[in-house]
Amino acid sequence: MGASVRSGRLVVNRRGVRSGRLRDLYHFLMTRSWPVFLGSIAAGYLVANLFFAMLYVLGGDVIGQARPGSLRDAYFFSVQTMATIGYGQMFPKTLYADILVTIEAITGMLSVAVAAGLCFARFARPQARVIFSRTAVVARRDGCPSLMVRVANERTNHIVEASVRAVLSRVEATAEGKRVRRIHDLRLERDTNPLFGLTWTIIHPIDAQSPLYGETAASLKATDALLLISLVGLDESLAQTVHAHHAYDAAEILWGARFADILKLHRDDGVGEVDYRRFHQVVPVDEAGNDRGGADEPWL
Repeated sequence: MGASVRSGRLVVNRRGVRSGRLRDLYHFLMTRSWPVFLGSIAAGYLVANLFFAMLYVLGGDVIGQARPGSLRDAYFFSVQTMATIGYGQMFPKTLYADILVTIEAITGMLSVAVAAGLCFARFARPQARVIFSRTAVVARRDGCPSLMVRVANERTNHIVEASVRAVLSRVEATAEGKRVRRIHDLRLERDTNPLFGLTWTIIHPIDAQSPLYGETAASLKATDALLLISLVGLDESLAQTVHAHHAYDAAEILWGARFADILKLHRDDGVGEVDYRRFHQVVPVDEAGNDRGGADEPWL
């Protein structure tokens, strides 16, 4: 048995591990989208009622004021029993039915408690509304070639004590000539931000100690390179830890480009403006780091 999992941009088939959604149903329901989650709960409810309805039918004429052998009547009697509605039109009239009603009532109470707990857990789960630039860029910054990624906080609050980590994953050859995938930590110009509220450009200087030193777009592609960025911080509104991550393959790392300016100031009152419509835009630059075709205007 096995399963397919996604690691960054890679899809990996795992062999020899025991898997299955029913083996980790809680994780499955917590990680699915809301339509899938609600559909799963509804499907489970319908199937459970159908199961008990079939048991009632197998017992014969066990439900008062219900047509004997009617799966429809037995099904809606099961719905009333599981939901503890009890309209009074149908009722158990044999010991067999009383036992089934007891089991179904307990099942109904437990299922409602589990479903309510799952809904609360999904609503209460903290999530970071952090967006990453579609591409990473490489250009000169303060005279040094630098790898840059831009992130932004979509919420109006702050992520307190935000910390970011960048790693480079690529295929390399060992001394014995065997190809293995290795992970290298990338030193960042700043890896913490006490109050992350707007945007943040993550910068890795490509100096002699950098794993990217001497690399090119072609060499990164040849080694199946992958840039992984992770961010962790404390949501000031929820007082809980939030996290976000993103992966860039070699084709998504643009060489000779910088991010377009999105922070502008009004000359008259000094009020700032962040234009998120330009968040993913890049500007081509030459080898010296100068814009090709003119610089962005930082003033309104």
